[in-house]
Amino acid sequence: MSDRKRRAASSSSGKRPKLPSAPDREEGKEPAGWLLRAVQQQREDAKDQSFNRKRLRFISETEKVTQGSEGILYWMLRDQRVQDNWALIHAQQLAAQENLPLHVCFCLVVPKSPLSTLRHYSFLLKGLEEVAKECKQLNIQFHLLHGAAGDLLPAFVSDRDFGAVVTDFSPLREHLQLLKDVQKKLKKDVPLMQVDAHNVVPCWEASPKLEYAARTIRGKITSRLPEFLTDFPAVEKHPHTAVRTAKPVDWDEALASLDVDRSVEEPQWAKPGTAAGMAMLESFIDVRLKLFNTHRNDPNAAALSQLSPWIRFGLSDRCNHVCSNPPSSSPLFHQYQMVRDGKMHGFMRMYWAKKILEWTSSPEEALSIALYLNDRYELDGQDPNGFVGCMWSICGIHDQGWSERPVFGKIRYMNYKGCLRKFDVAQFERKFCPKKP
Repeated sequence: MSDRKRRAASSSSGKRPKLPSAPDREEGKEPAGWLLRAVQQQREDAKDQSFNRKRLRFISETEKVTQGSEGILYWMLRDQRVQDNWALIHAQQLAAQENLPLHVCFCLVVPKSPLSTLRHYSFLLKGLEEVAKECKQLNIQFHLLHGAAGDLLPAFVSDRDFGAVVTDFSPLREHLQLLKDVQKKLKKDVPLMQVDAHNVVPCWEASPKLEYAARTIRGKITSRLPEFLTDFPAVEKHPHTAVRTAKPVDWDEALASLDVDRSVEEPQWAKPGTAAGMAMLESFIDVRLKLFNTHRNDPNAAALSQLSPWIRFGLSDRCNHVCSNPPSSSPLFHQYQMVRDGKMHGFMRMYWAKKILEWTSSPEEALSIALYLNDRYELDGQDPNGFVGCMWSICGIHDQGWSERPVFGKIRYMNYKGCLRKFDVAQFERKFCPKKP
């Protein structure tokens, strides 16, 4: 970002939230949905919670909403949800302040790439369908635009006469380029502002530099939690109705028309949408949380939250060769869990990436292969956490140096014998490493 982009002035912070907890009960006795009800009550109690303007920075030179406009637009990019979304909360507050209708848009584009799979785009579109339905209930117009934001959004803003554009934050190179493309073509009198709705502490507030280890950034984040870890007020029914409404979306047709690789199918266990994500979090609190501390590194144990697909919504023939013909008899490498379910246990994902490092001619080649396979098959792929996870395993990013050894150098070493000491490998192999007929 250029030096011209300024942060808005700070407002007073609110009270730190009380996290909802599971009711005292025998497992299965409380009706499902207790967490959603608790969170809804929490939003109601936080209706007077102010927006901390340190979450916001202006991308444009102008900061004033265009007078006489027809609405405020939230350009949804990374944070594809209605509630608990500081970018949409701010957009609604801005629209209410200006007595204007509120609009939301998402720009759908499918790159010509092996990474464009039915698995990812079905999860994306079905989640957006839920967003659109909730927007309609709240008198907010939802627009699905087909094409790149840099090509479509500036003209869409001009045609609809929007007075300001609010968007969310992503650190990925592609998303930053989209932001620049929109900024260049957007009318100069229309403010473009960005809200970090993904991180508890906004990225630009947490640290001004690249941190090289968890220990160097942990204190910087925890010291800011009293200021930023606050409750979310609800996005409510908007009081101002748009004169020009959004074009209805045929979601089945939208998905059917996409040019994606349909051989990578939708997994059965992960239902798209915020409601399903909330249900997954509830099941984690009720059932798996008690095992997390002691069993999180055991891929046979149901101890993880499984929330990464919802939080994310985020080569060459040699890659396919390595995936299908690894130079080892180790069944653990054959990650049917990743291919079939679109979600690999974190411990196994690290082992898998390190085996790629062991079997390739260079770290660069290993990283390219790991990123390709992770982004193609994992529902939580194509996301900053996935990139860092692969680089942690292969490049040692955010890790310490270890005793030097052949092939691995000072990168943390993992092997099959180590897995045997950690968990019941035979049980895992029976479930996820079927023998070839």
